[in-house]
Amino acid sequence: MSLKKDKQKVFGGDFTEESMRFFLESKSYDGTDVDYINILKAYQHMTPEIFAQFVEFFKEEGHNVNAKNLEGESALAVIASHEPGKPYAEALKAAGAE
Repeated sequence: MSLKKDKQKVFGGDFTEESMRFFLESKSYDGTDVDYINILKAYQHMTPEIFAQFVEFFKEEGHNVNAKNLEGESALAVIASHEPGKPYAEALKAAGAE
């Protein structure tokens, strides 16, 4: 999904396509799935509404919403275990995360 600079997609607030891409650029230093790292990074920095848009963007870009950490926990399981994470978990479920 490449848009011309003057036609960048805006996700709400200050989140443009370019700023969303920042949340796709993590590196793994211990073998943890990068998609897991990226989902958690987005969860920590976005409102639930923006996160829901990010998750759709994440999927459109070919990333895995079911990514897991080294202990085998999915991003959904970790986020759902936090009381404030409930709306974020719902966004992941709506995108097909299990």
